[in-house]
Amino acid sequence: MIRQQKVAFSVLDLASRKDTDQGPAPALQRSLALAQHVEALGFNRFWVAEHHNMDAIVSSATSVLIGYLAAGTQRIRVGAGGVMLPNHAPLVIAEQFGTLAALYPGRIDLGLGRASGTDPLTARALRRDRSGSADDFPEDVAELQKFLGPRVSGQSVIAMPGVDSHVPIWLLGSSLFSAQLAAQKGLPYSFASHFAPRMMMQAIELYRRHFKPSPVLDKPYVMLGIPLVAAQTDARAEYLATTTYQRILALIRGQSMLMRPPVESMQGLWKPHEEQTVNEFLSMAMIGSAETIEQKMQVLLQHTQADELIFTCDLYEHADRLRSFEILAELQ
Repeated sequence: MIRQQKVAFSVLDLASRKDTDQGPAPALQRSLALAQHVEALGFNRFWVAEHHNMDAIVSSATSVLIGYLAAGTQRIRVGAGGVMLPNHAPLVIAEQFGTLAALYPGRIDLGLGRASGTDPLTARALRRDRSGSADDFPEDVAELQKFLGPRVSGQSVIAMPGVDSHVPIWLLGSSLFSAQLAAQKGLPYSFASHFAPRMMMQAIELYRRHFKPSPVLDKPYVMLGIPLVAAQTDARAEYLATTTYQRILALIRGQSMLMRPPVESMQGLWKPHEEQTVNEFLSMAMIGSAETIEQKMQVLLQHTQADELIFTCDLYEHADRLRSFEILAELQ
């Protein structure tokens, strides 16, 4: 046991494609295999994220993928990390997750984000005649909560399935907005420190300071996103991490983000300012041997007092990713 306080371990998966994959099926199959693997290791939850118009990420139909993952597992909680609510009518999301909750009772989570998870052109294609935007997020969350709660007198529209399902809602964010909203509503909060760590401590402090107990949560609950690359040695982990470095570099440059094999050195592949940006992106990353990750985690938990850590790990070889989570599990 490395931790001074009890903290749960979970997984965030993007169902990522490799440069050698023929279509999206292999990435989806790897996602299920990973969910089964971490379930056997005792992890708490397995989430997938909604992204659109990205050739390397195939979790866009998030609720459909959650159904596939839940059907192939037994115990682990499965959910969205998250559904980008501006892209959808709250009634549709209530019906989708109400259906999942009916099929897999006690195992479904609904994490909500206020961004679109894509570019403006794709966001317009997703919404068509719907004028949803991030500005509507508080009202959309409230509407969704009503659809997932009990039917009240005079309610003319219900979600079926969905009504009275009480699917657990999380608010996700990389800034202060969702932290404040989660505090006001008494909901659990997950900060996206796996890609936007800059405002992490401010968001956590704001959430905890303004938290109001609710029927679903009596005290603040904080989950942090953490990039993970664990291996037998620090050198091996750093080598494997070059796949992640190349992927973020491609994101910065607006290029294809299909996963590429690791390389011996990133020198010559990135410019100094790009290296700095990638390092900032991954400033919360746990990269190294078990001993190195143990030390980093001690510091993180002492600093943040997080209740749960949700790890994302995109490595080129699936076996290396499975081993990363085995090493992490040994630290619990």
